[in-house]
Amino acid sequence: MVHFRNLLLVFLLGFGVIFPLVSQTSTDRGQAILTEVDRLSNFEDRDFSAVYTIVSDRPGEDQSVTQARLFRRDRNDQFVILILQPQVQRGQGYLQIDDTVWFYDPESRRFERSSLRDDIQNSDAQNNDLNRSSYTDDYTVESMTEGQLGAFPVYLMDLAANRSDVSYDRVKLWVRKDINLVLKEENYSVNGRLLRTILLPRYVAFGDRYLPTQVLIVDEVNTGQRTQLTVANPSIDAIPDVVFTRQYLERVSN
Repeated sequence: MVHFRNLLLVFLLGFGVIFPLVSQTSTDRGQAILTEVDRLSNFEDRDFSAVYTIVSDRPGEDQSVTQARLFRRDRNDQFVILILQPQVQRGQGYLQIDDTVWFYDPESRRFERSSLRDDIQNSDAQNNDLNRSSYTDDYTVESMTEGQLGAFPVYLMDLAANRSDVSYDRVKLWVRKDINLVLKEENYSVNGRLLRTILLPRYVAFGDRYLPTQVLIVDEVNTGQRTQLTVANPSIDAIPDVVFTRQYLERVSN
């Protein structure tokens, strides 16, 4: 049993509350920092794979646990998400080809259009949460201040979407100053309503790249609803080209 309340309490006690400072940095510098955030989180020169456990907690319902294997090829903006558990959904999968995301159901043996915004197995996690980081492509820095998040000096960045197909129109980031890693993110609608809060308390290093190994996503619209993602068996070994095809999902799902 995952105790989300305890995890959230530990995170807040460790990181504390943001206290903005008065110094204002330039938006040009903010864009450069955003570029570095993407660089540290992406694997442009190699493949990436891992197993994700997605635990969703909804008031009045039993916890929902999904296990999925992720394959990513960031240089081609491709990914495959293959559902391993629960057994009733085993073999379902998501495939990104170019700008299109497809969902495959082995029961019907059909592919249906999905999107980066769609949730994964009815959790608060979205396809985009497991995809390559694309803040630089999707957003423009409107303002940036320096502050403190618990023990960490941070940049607090306000971002506005520069594309119509992004998941959220406005985003706030808390970025560690010493290493340019996102510690906290808030997602907003076009009218400024807070929709999700994302906490990223743990990372693992792959050389000069970093992977968040624990992520807590809080649904700010539906009180008490939240999802935790944990990562196991991360790898940067080469992945066969066939994995990023429809034929692969059809074959492994049968």
